[in-house]
Amino acid sequence: MAKRNADEKILDVDASMQGTISFKDPVNLRINGSFEGKLDTRGNLTIGENANVKADIQGDRLIIAGKVTGDIIAFESLTAIAPAYIQGNIRTPKLSVAEGSIIEGQLIMTNITGPTAETLSLREVAQYLELEAKVVQEWAEKKKIPARMEKGEWRFSRTVIDKWVQDEKVKS
Repeated sequence: MAKRNADEKILDVDASMQGTISFKDPVNLRINGSFEGKLDTRGNLTIGENANVKADIQGDRLIIAGKVTGDIIAFESLTAIAPAYIQGNIRTPKLSVAEGSIIEGQLIMTNITGPTAETLSLREVAQYLELEAKVVQEWAEKKKIPARMEKGEWRFSRTVIDKWVQDEKVKS
């Protein structure tokens, strides 16, 4: 039996669901049933071989063995395991495709965890952190939150913000 960290969050979904699933903290999410909507995860997301997912997906480390219809952004890596069937555009810095997997769509391989990471506006970061935009702007001006000024506007790297949030939780 494998030991698990007491803080490790595991969610195993073996049902039909629809809507939006969003996690700000890292989790291990496995979907074995049907899902329709939007997935925005941190940590590991596994789409089981019997799963049928119709969703745009964003996550750190994605493993897909089932059917996915929708665009995918993997911030760290995407692994397709047979009989994976992916229909949609993919953006990831690392891709592994096992024999027997099928991918239909455009592939963009880019280092999205580094300086070219997904860039967010002030409004998007405020929404993401569930704060007022004026609070985020004040924090950026006082250098309390990682941000950079580009063409007169505050810009934020999503992965840097995620790390900052985790570091702030550790300090608490």
